[in-house]
Amino acid sequence: MTEAIVPDTEHRGIVARLPQRARDFALLARFDRPTGWWLLFWPCAWGVWLTGAGAQWQLIAWLLLGAVAMRGAGCVYNDIVDADLDRQVARTASRPVASGRVSATAAWAWLCVLCGIGLIVLLQLRWQAQLVALGSLALVAAYPFMKRLTWWPQAWLGLVFTWGAPVGWVALRGDRLEVLAALYAGAICWCVGYDTIYALQDREDDAIAGIRSSALRLGGRVREGVIAFYALALSFWGLAFWLLREDWLALLALLPAALHLLWQAFTLKPGDADNALARFRSNRFAGALVAAACFVVGNA
Repeated sequence: MTEAIVPDTEHRGIVARLPQRARDFALLARFDRPTGWWLLFWPCAWGVWLTGAGAQWQLIAWLLLGAVAMRGAGCVYNDIVDADLDRQVARTASRPVASGRVSATAAWAWLCVLCGIGLIVLLQLRWQAQLVALGSLALVAAYPFMKRLTWWPQAWLGLVFTWGAPVGWVALRGDRLEVLAALYAGAICWCVGYDTIYALQDREDDAIAGIRSSALRLGGRVREGVIAFYALALSFWGLAFWLLREDWLALLALLPAALHLLWQAFTLKPGDADNALARFRSNRFAGALVAAACFVVGNA
């Protein structure tokens, strides 16, 4: 039973109760690890709430559903492309496609189902936001290959995984693009920081398999690198707030998120995989703090 569940599954009890076939497809879409869809969703909420259009709960709910479905679709696609590499890394060798429990054909079919749900969500947006959302597809398709080409696949992931910020913004307004650009830039830097932390779990195996990552590139200066990316993220978010409202008090809304990111970076133990995973997962809380700041600044 436990051999069919990946090591970093968060909800082993729930997953273990599923029939084997259903469990494999749930694991393939990472339904057992909700941190990923929260990290994809929060930039969507930032974009919506910083527009000043109010809570927009119906739109937020659709974007959350889209984040769950499209994060799952991205994981399925990534596992299909990376099956050979996954077999060489201890943490990923038990994934359904890499282990052979799910065939590539079945995985492609599951990918189509998840994309169908994403299409339903897409149709709820105005046409301008639909075009922005579709613009991410080329970035998503290229991402699995970045770890073979660059030491900084986390930067490409940043482009992909925070694309919800432009989608959320354009779903409600098409002006003040300088505010959106700063918000998105901050989101990218945040993603590079937290995914560098995530990559610490696989440094030894990645080095053997020839997989590149920022965690390997930074070597013994991972903590300093994470601090730098988080500082850039906060700077860009502060710039977005300032461009929207030239008010020093607005910047205070970022203080809780800043303190949390500092806690992450300064308590990070690069050689401890459990510590790295816990710090990575705490970013769903960091995303919520930034979302709260966006709501306050955008709607005050």
